[in-house]
Order: sequence, then C-alpha cells, then structure tokens
Amino acid sequence: MAEKYTTALKLPQSYYLGTDVVAISKDLLGKYLFTCIDGLITGGYIVETEAYNGAVDKASHAYENRLTPRTKIMFEEGGIAYIYLCYGIHEMLNVVTSTEGHAQAILIRAIEPTEGIESILLRRGMDKLKPNITAGPGSVAKALGINRKLNGISLQSDTLWIEDRGLKFGDDQIAAVPRIGVAYAGQDALLPYRFYVKGNIYVSKPNK
Repeated sequence: MAEKYTTALKLPQSYYLGTDVVAISKDLLGKYLFTCIDGLITGGYIVETEAYNGAVDKASHAYENRLTPRTKIMFEEGGIAYIYLCYGIHEMLNVVTSTEGHAQAILIRAIEPTEGIESILLRRGMDKLKPNITAGPGSVAKALGINRKLNGISLQSDTLWIEDRGLKFGDDQIAAVPRIGVAYAGQDALLPYRFYVKGNIYVSKPNK
C-alpha cells in the first residue's frame, strides 16, 4: 500500500545532511510529510516549521552541546526523527539535520492535511476538517499517529518520511518570525527562525 509513496519523491538522505538548519527549515515548507501506521497512510504538506541551531542556540535542547538521554538523538546523523513529550501531554516531531555530532533539528509545527483524512479525523476526535486539526506540533503528531516509539526512526523508512512533490513557495509567500514559547532563550528568542506559509489556515499562530 505504501509503495506509491516511497519512490523517487522521497527526500534523499543527503537532503538532511545540510548544515544550514535555518535554510532547510524554510525549504521544508511545501514538502509532504507522511506516516504509514497500521497500514494507514496519512499526511499533508508542511506549512510551518521552527529551526533549532544546536550548540549555539539558547532555545535548543542541545544548547552548549548538552548531551542527555533525551537529546542524544539530536547528535546523530541527520535524516532521523527526534520526538519528545512537551508539558507531559504533546508529542513533538522534529527532523534532525546536519552531520553526526552537530545537534540541529527542525520542529514541524503545522501541515495542511491531504491524505488519509478519515484516519486523521478519527485520531483527533473530530467529525470534520477544521484549521486546528493539524495546527501546532502536538496536533500534527496526534493526527499522523506519531509518538515517542518512533523516536530515532529514519526518514527513509516506510513508516515516516517526507516527499518533494514540486510544491514551492516564494519568499513573498513565507513569513520569517520569532519562535513560539522560547522566552527563556533571551535574545535568541527573537531570532526569525519560525517559518510559515502566509494566509494558510492551518498555521498555528500566524502573525497579525
């Protein structure tokens, strides 16, 4: 069943080895994120991301190369998923980038759902599509059946992957603004490391 989605459209491993996490975070807008859980394919295209620049970024879990049982995944070679629990409630999907030893990651904050809508509705306990169904990282993970059991999984797998289907957004269609919920990071909280597609209804917190 997953065969038609796991072809040449899948982003190659080399894509995730780039060292400019900010550029990759922006480039991921329009890429299609998919899961195949229990034989059910669900997904959609990414409309909001946040970049976390490892050791030099006070907002990153790996600031100053902080290595813990949780963050060790971030130090592995790019192209895997870093999934953690936030506030004891929400699972958060991050895409690990860069080479081994450089803990860069990109938080997937929102997608526009396109595939497996019935399964997404069921997981979210909703009877129809509304903007909040996949707005915010916790909603994305729940809608796609992503949890910490997938922590460290390869994005080349047939369970969790990202495709390039040719959807592109120009600079004038993308907002670059500060990240959400990282006030503890001081000046780094002001960095324009959150990217989203302007006007998309699934964006978690569009700037007014």
